[in-house]
Amino acid sequence: MTDRKRKRAARHENHERWLVSYADFITLLFAFFVVMFATAQNDKGKAALVAQSVREALGNEHRGSEFRGILKPKETAPPVKLPPSNQPDLAKALQTLNTLLEEEIRNGKVSLNLDQRGLIVSLRELAFFASGDDALNPSSLPIVEKIAAVIATLPHPVRLEGHTDARPIHNSRFRSNWELSVARSITMLQILRDRGHLPPERLSVAGFAENAPVDTNETEEGRMHNRRVDLVVLSDVALRGEPPPADQKGRS
Repeated sequence: MTDRKRKRAARHENHERWLVSYADFITLLFAFFVVMFATAQNDKGKAALVAQSVREALGNEHRGSEFRGILKPKETAPPVKLPPSNQPDLAKALQTLNTLLEEEIRNGKVSLNLDQRGLIVSLRELAFFASGDDALNPSSLPIVEKIAAVIATLPHPVRLEGHTDARPIHNSRFRSNWELSVARSITMLQILRDRGHLPPERLSVAGFAENAPVDTNETEEGRMHNRRVDLVVLSDVALRGEPPPADQKGRS
């Protein structure tokens, strides 16, 4: 056999060629693990940053840092404490007046009502004023004094509201129902101040003429109910923003 043939036979019988494929596989595997290791290192870096932030946050919480608001739920503001309702006081005063004024209520001289505006004591014109006049009937003073004694036990403001019926008025003293309703309110204020000894700063007046009726103006009985002075002991609701006096319509 010639030398050339022997070289070809030797080359054909080479059993170490698998090492090339094995080396390629090891290289690829090494590259894979390098990539995985690099990725893991990045995650560790991020994890380290997160851990550092948490440690700083926990440390800042004890030092009162602003970071505390991120870790703890935001504290809600304490609820606003509203002043206690004075309706129970007014209800008690209503019971007392119902007892003291039992006869006057039965005779139609006085009517009582408790609503959102407060305690309303209605003094009918027939028992307290002459027609078209603002002078208080002296015989009605004991009634007003009973009412003043009960109101004096309460701390609430009192508003005196004058009301008339719908018939026009024009005499030497008053040119309109507006003037008459305000004048009667002022008269009642003066009585409560001077004889009932209520502090003036608790008192105010208003005149509504025929614009806040509690009954119809088509009958004499209805007009009689509308001619009145209301003593309104104002409630919390009224002091915060009361409804208009027209809401009284339908009250007896």
